[in-house]
Amino acid sequence: MRLAISISAVALVAACAAISTTTVLQAPASEPDLSDRGALPMQSTDAYYKRAASEVESRMDADFAPEAKNVIIFVGDGMGISTITAGRIYAGQKRALDGESYELAMDQLPYAALSRTYSHDYQVPDSAATATAMVSGVKTRSGILGLTSEAALGNCASAEGRGTDTLFELAERKGLATGILSTARITHATPASTYAKSASRGWEDDTSFGSADSTGCKDIASQLIDWSAGDGFEVVMGGGRRHFMTDETFDPEYPETTGRRADERDLLVAWTAKSDDHKLVLDGAEFAATDFDSDVRVLGLFQPSHMQYEMDRPGDVGAEPSLAELTRAAITRLSRDEAGFVLMVEGGRIDHAHHGVNAARALEDTDAFDQAVATALEMTSADDTLIIVTADHSHTMTMAGYPRRNNPILGKVTAATGSVVRANDGKPYTTLGYANGSTACVRNDDGSQDCTRADLTDVDTTAKDFQQQTLVALGSETHGGEDVAIFASGPGAELVRGVMDQNEIFHVMGYSSGLVARAEPTE
Repeated sequence: MRLAISISAVALVAACAAISTTTVLQAPASEPDLSDRGALPMQSTDAYYKRAASEVESRMDADFAPEAKNVIIFVGDGMGISTITAGRIYAGQKRALDGESYELAMDQLPYAALSRTYSHDYQVPDSAATATAMVSGVKTRSGILGLTSEAALGNCASAEGRGTDTLFELAERKGLATGILSTARITHATPASTYAKSASRGWEDDTSFGSADSTGCKDIASQLIDWSAGDGFEVVMGGGRRHFMTDETFDPEYPETTGRRADERDLLVAWTAKSDDHKLVLDGAEFAATDFDSDVRVLGLFQPSHMQYEMDRPGDVGAEPSLAELTRAAITRLSRDEAGFVLMVEGGRIDHAHHGVNAARALEDTDAFDQAVATALEMTSADDTLIIVTADHSHTMTMAGYPRRNNPILGKVTAATGSVVRANDGKPYTTLGYANGSTACVRNDDGSQDCTRADLTDVDTTAKDFQQQTLVALGSETHGGEDVAIFASGPGAELVRGVMDQNEIFHVMGYSSGLVARAEPTE
């Protein structure tokens, strides 16, 4: 017999307070004592860990002391330098301002660096290895979560003895509050890196192991629910509820579909059974009715898979909350903890739009991500909160062709005279394009491939569904391997400078917050 989850299972009472909009602008009354927070994580003997620790320590002044009560790391998934530049222009033009000189919230953070994103085994990495680097301080193999590079991809047994302590686990053990937000599935690579140890990022539920021997291994969704660090997450919000629901449970919003779990364990029920404070939130109305200025512990899962692109998210009551709204709610809840908090906020769908060579949605989600950064800057104090904004990797989107100033960033290249510039084939081209992806060739009715570049003369390239042209034909556009940006503000932000290996970000956050102890020098 199939069971149905009713959205009304999560109480929607008018008496519930709306999300608090109180901001935290004042400096702390006294400097917190962070001296007893530090611990050496289990991966502290890893070669990548030790090298990154040494590099960050070399930037410390002699009197460096941890002063970051709170840490927020923003990860724009796939938000390379070209995405930031194009996103800046897009955001300005969207607001009828000068796009080229517009300033994003992330632009205004006082410290910046470049991050080298290579993984242990790939020049161009994936999100699992790069997220693991940022939250655990080690570089590992692409496709692996929370394990050192000695683990083997897809080999469940190889995880034994090769785990890592993430910054979130260290924080929980010291009594801090923790939270993760993402517009992707909460079991997807970047958010999962905060809690999961998995030889494959794809093992999101118990049916996803495929031919791998899963003996002794736990799927990622169950690892979240059973996470044993401290008293667990206070706030977890994003998409991906299908991995928590059984295959006999109908989705509350899409009754023609069910969950994916075959183990008959309903993880949504398991969450709410933890305590009276553990609440499940499944749509925008329930989110709006939740009092985050309380001791509530929220698991918010707003879609069976990823949340909607910002461009497709309706603005009516009951719609999915935006990333900025999720951020405001999370900081409101986490700020109640006097010990401090650690929060990850991921703009996960920037990456997905790029894979689909769809710059419009990628840039709109970049703008939404930046609005979440602005929200965090508004609600916190630079005196006690370290904020880092970065990306896990880049994409192959380029911005080129000598377009005139104020040319629509999604438009065709036009000269200073206003005339459309044409390539050697006589056809116009757009400012934004991709090195590879699905639009290089089209399939004819007879099954043959036509790789002649399409004529864009009569095409509206600013339409949200327009897919930019690509050079190399692939089923999906790939990540890019160039360095990405790191922006930082708050205590310890001065450690973000120069060109850094990506796993140094963990050490910046750990040392600045006092959550990571410095290893004793060897003789």
